[in-house]
Amino acid sequence: MNNVFSFFPMLLGVPGAGGASGGGGGSSMVMTFVTFGLVIVIFYFLIIQPQNKKKKDTENMLKSIQKNDRVVTVGGIRGKVISVKDDAVIVQVDETTKLEFSKSAIAQVLERREARQEATEAASEDDKESK
Repeated sequence: MNNVFSFFPMLLGVPGAGGASGGGGGSSMVMTFVTFGLVIVIFYFLIIQPQNKKKKDTENMLKSIQKNDRVVTVGGIRGKVISVKDDAVIVQVDETTKLEFSKSAIAQVLERREARQEATEAASEDDKESK
């Protein structure tokens, strides 16, 4: 069991670890750089890459907003998009209230126009078949 725990300091390049006899000061520096390299690679794959993917997904979602999509803003306001501009959208909250938001204020698209149209068409086909 003691040998298992002495393996980790040997990997990190701690002098005198693992029972090696002295003299190799350069190898501990190499092991230090290898360890830092591994930490950087792990950091990249666990933190940076998922963050970049999420940013790209958000950009694609904002670019694909269309009229009649149902959205939620970062403030929690829900409504239907009635107009899309380059950097802004106009959201209808109720029958008489229309608010203009920056596209970056849209947190989520709840329901796409195409999905609603497909559901409506499927429902109308079901109604026709049942008659």
